[in-house]
Amino acid sequence: MTDTSLMLAGLAVGIIFGFVLQRGRFCMNSAFRDIILMKEYTLLKSVVIAIVVQMIGFHLMATMGYIQLNPKALYWGSMIFGGFVFGIGMVLAAGCASGTTYRVGEGMMGSFVALLGFMIGGLMTSGGALKELSSYLKSNTAITTTDLGVTAGPLVKEGSTSPTLANVFGLDPLIFAVIIAIVILVVLVWKRGSEETKAEGTLYEKIFKMGWNWWITGIAVGIVGMMAFWNFQNYALGISGGWFGFLDALITGQLPRLGSGMLNWFTFLVIGVVLGAAVAAVIAGEFKMRAPDAKRLLQQFIGGSIMGIGAVIGTACNIGHILSGIPQLALSSILGGIFIILGCWVTAYIMFMRG
Repeated sequence: MTDTSLMLAGLAVGIIFGFVLQRGRFCMNSAFRDIILMKEYTLLKSVVIAIVVQMIGFHLMATMGYIQLNPKALYWGSMIFGGFVFGIGMVLAAGCASGTTYRVGEGMMGSFVALLGFMIGGLMTSGGALKELSSYLKSNTAITTTDLGVTAGPLVKEGSTSPTLANVFGLDPLIFAVIIAIVILVVLVWKRGSEETKAEGTLYEKIFKMGWNWWITGIAVGIVGMMAFWNFQNYALGISGGWFGFLDALITGQLPRLGSGMLNWFTFLVIGVVLGAAVAAVIAGEFKMRAPDAKRLLQQFIGGSIMGIGAVIGTACNIGHILSGIPQLALSSILGGIFIILGCWVTAYIMFMRG
């Protein structure tokens, strides 16, 4: 695939992803926060379905030779600290990395301000004032397959030393992924609760006008993740790297170079997410330029900045870890995801429940 084709492919995947996010109202901040605030699990079920679809899909694709799994390196200090900080930030920003991005496409100025903070916080940590903290955690808290006395095993990129559940337990990764997926699906069915009311309307209205139900949203997000991994090859979906590269290009004047691959693809992916969400919002009659009060804008900017700091220290945002890393059974992403959720819960409790 040529460099231009790669960039256009990233844009196309991003547009589809943005459309799906907007129609499904897919935001992990809401999914995790609503568990403790309202005992509501609908969005969480979408997240779980997306993970299950990709868990099976990634391992099948790797088995057939279409991709090679590429789990993120495990830096336990980075995942714990960065994940928790990211979770704090997404509550303050009123949206995770993907939720903030697609809401920009809906015309929400609060999300736009949060996104600016996200990019600034990320660059400040990757190459600015907080770079040393990030580097220290990565240098002193790394754990590899060698440290654990296991081999990388099949299906992963050559040279990878990132531990996964499969290689830690010495099991075939595809079989292990399928077993985990089946267990999760059984629990979902067991805990499904009352049946949802069937939406009335034409097929066009159900796709373009009405909000999607949780299982359609989860399946759609999972399929987009598989498309992304097959298209880009190096990794599946991610948000933070694209926006950090976008701001870096604006500041330095050095546009993404042809051949830089990752920067090109992810930068065009996130631009596509905004465009796709905007198209979906316009068709549904939900696009409207609107802004909260100044206090709320400041809170969202601070929250976005904290998210950016957490994403760099933790090596990924909620999409990179929870949506793309956990399906690869990466210990790094499982640890990072747990602490993103804990950071979200602690902050939601302090802001909305205490007293």
